[in-house]
Amino acid sequence: MYGIILGLVLLMFLAYRGYSILWVAPVCALVVGLTGGLNPVEMYKETYMTGLAGYVKSWFPVFMLGAIFGNLMDYTGAAKSIARWLTQKLGPKRAIIGVVVGCGVLTYGGISLFVVVFVMYPLGLELFREANITRKLLPGAIALGSFTFTMTAIPGTPQIQNIIPTNYYGTTPTAAPVMGIVAAVLMFVLGVLWLQYRERKFTQAGDVFTEPKNREGIEIDYSALPNPFISFLPLITVVVTMNIFKLDIIVALISGIVLSMIISFNKFQGFTKSISNGATGSMTAILNTSAAVGFGTVVKTVPGFATLTDVLLNVPGTPLISEAIAVNLLAGATGSASGGMSIALEALGEKYLQIALETGISPEAFHRIASLASGGLDTLPHNGAVLTLLAVTGLTHKDSYIDVMMTSLVLPIVASIPAIILGSIGIY
Repeated sequence: MYGIILGLVLLMFLAYRGYSILWVAPVCALVVGLTGGLNPVEMYKETYMTGLAGYVKSWFPVFMLGAIFGNLMDYTGAAKSIARWLTQKLGPKRAIIGVVVGCGVLTYGGISLFVVVFVMYPLGLELFREANITRKLLPGAIALGSFTFTMTAIPGTPQIQNIIPTNYYGTTPTAAPVMGIVAAVLMFVLGVLWLQYRERKFTQAGDVFTEPKNREGIEIDYSALPNPFISFLPLITVVVTMNIFKLDIIVALISGIVLSMIISFNKFQGFTKSISNGATGSMTAILNTSAAVGFGTVVKTVPGFATLTDVLLNVPGTPLISEAIAVNLLAGATGSASGGMSIALEALGEKYLQIALETGISPEAFHRIASLASGGLDTLPHNGAVLTLLAVTGLTHKDSYIDVMMTSLVLPIVASIPAIILGSIGIY
């Protein structure tokens, strides 16, 4: 068990230092394997690679199609059109809420978090300029709208963090709607209140809007954007196809992709490049997560795992607490919501499903808590999405991380508490 802990600590340290998990994960798996008495060559070629390849086989289509969909919505201007319309309707007086809602709508429609960051930054900048709000709060607002309630809590979201648990618990993306909605409302309301409180503090201190040093790529030609109502159709199609017609997420994403190309056919010259960029970009995402899962597969095979399992499953209280702790810790260690949750469920999913059947707690409750927990400690400072967000906005951890941490790390953990209570008493 100490070997497992050493491997996890090393994984977190190396990920925090910014090293690629593609080589970090097998090195840390080697530490776990050697201390667990496994043959290192067999461990890597068989155990580790079986876990990695199995995850790619199961999830590559979802990662690839999701990336293609996001790229097409960005290329055609549909994502910008939707975000522009929403922020205009809410106006500069509600600049913070406008950014949060804009991010939330795009994320719930199935657009990748990374695409949302790039789309919303120039629009958020425009709103904050008009409202004279410091740019330091922009990463926190984007994080709240993109990395929290629409990623893990609102039932039916097509984000991968809500889809992965369906594979382990036999649930649907709309699992545990009451738990999800309660958590989502808490995250949204408390997050907005925090950002508004911070806005008042900054303004009172004379810290208001300042122009970014590098304005390259910020300006948008709004006259070229498509009609926002037509632009909404692919997002609605993805959500409705998956949740109303109960079709597979792959079918839902293909429907959104096809419709986005049909309604923007005048831009067909760039479709091939956009699809290629999305497919290529998805490789990094799926391999990073699969590498983490390979690490989890090795952990599951060493003798110390039984001891670790006993420790986790004997956490006082409902087993939902145990699951929340396991997913949060692994998401924090890997710096990845999908990676951490995949390791936890690959290792413990069967056990939690068995507990669900034995205790009468619905598998839907386990689904929702796994999803919620994946969006907690994942946004530690070394998280890839956090680093991208700060790079895009031209700000530093010192400038903005406290708000990113509060909105996308602390509040998701807080919001998980009432969800756990509801799931434990049979309200899900």
